[in-house]
Amino acid sequence: MENFIYSIPTTIYFGKGQIEHVSQAVRPYGKKALIVYGGGSVKKNGIFDRVTEILEHEGIAWEELGGVEPNPRIETVRKGAEFCKAGNIEVVLPIGGGSTIDCAKIIAAGALYDGDAWDLVLDGKKIQAALPIVAVLTLAATGSEMDTAAVISDMASNNKLGTKSEHIRPKAAIMDPSYTETVNAWHTAAGTADIMSHILESYFSNAEGYMQDRMAEGLLKTCIQFGIRAVEHPDDYEARANLMWAGSWAINDFLKLGKLVPWSVHPMEHELSAYYDITHGAGLAILTPHWMRHVLNTRTVEKFRTYGVNVWDVPADLPSMEAAELAIKRTADYFKALGLPSRLSEVGIDEKYLEIMAEKSASRMKGTYVELTKDEILQIFKEAM
Repeated sequence: MENFIYSIPTTIYFGKGQIEHVSQAVRPYGKKALIVYGGGSVKKNGIFDRVTEILEHEGIAWEELGGVEPNPRIETVRKGAEFCKAGNIEVVLPIGGGSTIDCAKIIAAGALYDGDAWDLVLDGKKIQAALPIVAVLTLAATGSEMDTAAVISDMASNNKLGTKSEHIRPKAAIMDPSYTETVNAWHTAAGTADIMSHILESYFSNAEGYMQDRMAEGLLKTCIQFGIRAVEHPDDYEARANLMWAGSWAINDFLKLGKLVPWSVHPMEHELSAYYDITHGAGLAILTPHWMRHVLNTRTVEKFRTYGVNVWDVPADLPSMEAAELAIKRTADYFKALGLPSRLSEVGIDEKYLEIMAEKSASRMKGTYVELTKDEILQIFKEAM
């Protein structure tokens, strides 16, 4: 296990009714907040009104910025950053899922940066400060409420890039699983696939991490157990609660520290989203089994066998390669059972940009579990068509 330093200073308010703590979470950082949200569902379901009512009762002023895209755009970030500068905003308060929180993170950093906010996406080291962020989570998926990363898109240049900085980790997160009970089956399923992918990216590492891997397997089994339940029974609070908490722990650094490795599938999916603006979790569900089949070999087979036995209850007495192949099949079958696509063509992707997407993905494969060339990634894309 490698050396690491671990600190998660995010205060979590988890459970029903925790929105009542929103002023308590905001007050230490300022008296004027920018509320950031997406398509407007937070106004229809009453969350927005309750947040603003509590803020006003506590003397905390607020402004709003709506319309954050599912793959948040740099133009929206720029607008938000300028809004903060002009309005003397002291706290950024996103209400929504990962896209809204990611957008809010770079808004918060951009508010204290003199240059273009895209600079901060290209190089996270340029984030030297950020306004405090207090997140109200309404979708279990990305884990943005507890991590240091944000993914922003520039559709003009077909770039979807992630950036990281400890400065943009939220100071607090309000996580009420009942807020996710109105999330439709598609986004519940895609969110589950996203959580599972985050776990798998850390799990398949060339560094040893016995304890981390056992935790990862437990989180994967949690997703498998409760993802289907949430899709079939959207008002199942226990299913929603387990998915929400698993989403946070999938990416809050706990699983990867001591066995750090660059991610493999996310760089490929980011290209799909950058060119075709697809749902992130759906893209991951399509690519993951194809990536697994491609990197399965005599070196990696025992890891896949362990994954199959410990996560999918594959019989331990099967030959290693057979067990590994069955594990991959069960992964693909589970994503199908969630109602997610298994082919790129199902989400409107054609072969027009496959080569350039493969080339851009390959540039971010150094040090991954199995380093892939442009041609190998292109092969994965074609097999997934």
